[in-house]
Amino acid sequence: MIYDCHLHTEFSGDSNTSISLQIEKAIELGMKEMCITDHHDYDSGFCDCDFILDIPAYLTALRMLRADYRDRIRINIGIELGLQEHLKEYLEHFVKRYGDSFDFIIGSSHFVKSMDPYDPEYWNRQGEVTGFEDFFEASLARVRDLCHTFDSFGHLDYAVRYAPHQNDFYDYRHLSRWIDPLLKILIENGKSLECNTGGFKYGLGQPNPCRKILMRYRELGGEMITIGSDAHTPEYVGYAFDTCRELLLDCGYKYFTVYHGRKPEFIPL
Repeated sequence: MIYDCHLHTEFSGDSNTSISLQIEKAIELGMKEMCITDHHDYDSGFCDCDFILDIPAYLTALRMLRADYRDRIRINIGIELGLQEHLKEYLEHFVKRYGDSFDFIIGSSHFVKSMDPYDPEYWNRQGEVTGFEDFFEASLARVRDLCHTFDSFGHLDYAVRYAPHQNDFYDYRHLSRWIDPLLKILIENGKSLECNTGGFKYGLGQPNPCRKILMRYRELGGEMITIGSDAHTPEYVGYAFDTCRELLLDCGYKYFTVYHGRKPEFIPL
């Protein structure tokens, strides 16, 4: 059984789901372990949701629930940090202050030029080809400058979920000038790449990142893969994990990675 290591709750600005509901769903699915990773996107510029995580309240709630459920499931405490180049000092300070409080830190690239690809206006301003180029160029810069602030890089091709034509203008070969160096930095620094099954939910027919990127990461020597559903509601906990497992095995992976106290552990697929 794969453990879900990317889950959101009411502590994220874009979810109303209680932590307990996510936990109960994971137990129902037979998971022995899970990780809650709510959003902390400082200076997002996104007005519809508050993505600033209340760290003390979050840690208190998760520690209490971890104790309550200790005989039924292992609950790991995680966070999804929004990476932006101008936040280098802030993120370094944040991790120095709170890093030991977490089992697992996902670093994700959401906002580009103060806009989220989730917002149609991001694509309206520049079109899909330029939109993808800007997204991956920014992602490379963030991994290069901030890889010491996270354990796994989340949903590398996140932007494709929201592109007007999704996969139609998304060409790994054209974008490899940014993707390949990014993957090499992760490998050289002992960081994981996330396989996020949210892509299946969004109708992409593959996870984030896509199969070609997962294969390229493996070709370059990458082995550390974390797996998460990115579920904001219980029905998507563990979503498409059987399909994900078969895909990863087909790409040459033998195990997936979980983190305890920011240290990786490897579990056979």
